Amino acid sequence: MNVKRTFGTVLTILGIIGLIYAGYGFVNQSTATRGLLVYGIIGLIFFVSGIGLVKNTKDES
Repeated sequence: MNVKRTFGTVLTILGIIGLIYAGYGFVNQSTATRGLLVYGIIGLIFFVSGIGLVKNTKDES
């Protein structure tokens, strides 16, 4: 199993969780707007970098 592809999958999943958490907080009009913004930005960074790792890593099996 390729370590880069596994790490990319983990980053993608963490990014999805962060984006869902931020979106849920915005929909419920939470008062901690700055925290939700940080979760959203970090989630987006994790998601994009994870997708990039999975996409650019070649299978070597």
